[in-house]
Amino acid sequence: MKKTNFCLFLISIFSAPHLYAQLESASIEGTTQGTTYHITYLDNKHRNLQPEIEKLLLDFDFSVSTYNPFSIISRVNQNDKDVRVDKYFKKCFKKAKEVWKNSDGAFDPTVLPLTNAWGFGPGRKLTIQKNKIDSILQFVGFQLIKLKGNKIVKEDPRVELDFNAFAQGYSVDVVSNFLNKKGIKSYIVEIGGEVYAKGTNLNDKAWTVNLEQPKDNKESINNFIASAILKNCAISTSGNNRRFFIENGIKYAHHLDPKTGYPAKNNLLSASLFANNCITTDANATGVLVMGLDKAKIFLQKHPEIKALLIYSDESGNYNYYKANGVDKILIDFKE
Repeated sequence: MKKTNFCLFLISIFSAPHLYAQLESASIEGTTQGTTYHITYLDNKHRNLQPEIEKLLLDFDFSVSTYNPFSIISRVNQNDKDVRVDKYFKKCFKKAKEVWKNSDGAFDPTVLPLTNAWGFGPGRKLTIQKNKIDSILQFVGFQLIKLKGNKIVKEDPRVELDFNAFAQGYSVDVVSNFLNKKGIKSYIVEIGGEVYAKGTNLNDKAWTVNLEQPKDNKESINNFIASAILKNCAISTSGNNRRFFIENGIKYAHHLDPKTGYPAKNNLLSASLFANNCITTDANATGVLVMGLDKAKIFLQKHPEIKALLIYSDESGNYNYYKANGVDKILIDFKE
């Protein structure tokens, strides 16, 4: 799965003191999908749900992790004729198809060969040359692969899938659904910086997360530009300030344009999206960052169910902000 620092732009989760005797606030953390997770939930039964959650995440990883050579998605990429896909894979495939269509191909899960070529995936980085990129583009395109029942059918055996752009967000939903089934009414789930929160904390206040300034910084935390109030809401942020490399004085970020084969070139620095589930925010945040500001504005006008804060740079390198679909209502302490 994609490797990210904890809370990519989404840094601190404000916790509350123990105020009510009938409820206990449990906080658990660990590692999954090449990153970390942090979960806090309120439970009047005082249960330790970590073993069940970790089993859930392990099963999820075994389905859609390209870093696991024995996962279902890895076997699909290896053209294993005996592999059958499971419910996690099907959900990812169908969501990817939806976002691919809605984003006019800016989001495309068949970019794995390009991701590897540029050194952002599990494969070995290539020396980038136009003829190599052009040859890879021949088998990049979600129209080249289909789901039929429990089987994947490819038009070209070289097509490979990569759900890493939104699998962590989907795993947040999986854990959230598990907590719902356990009768947990208040919780916050964070996996690799993707977050969903439901209910309230022990102060009976909504959960709050911080948004980080999109300044190039691979290791530490940048200054916060705002906080976001999450009321039964997911948030995902995609940006170009964590995963990048500089070669011959040129910055190359990990968001690849499936149409050109090269990292997307536009003035968008980060996209923070809010919706009622994390698979939607995570997948669309990637697509928005690739499509750029002008196309992103049109996309968000067509999707009022997604609130957004886009940060972009002007010609002088100054930060500018575009807010869509009522995002102001959930942002506090905004520092423009």
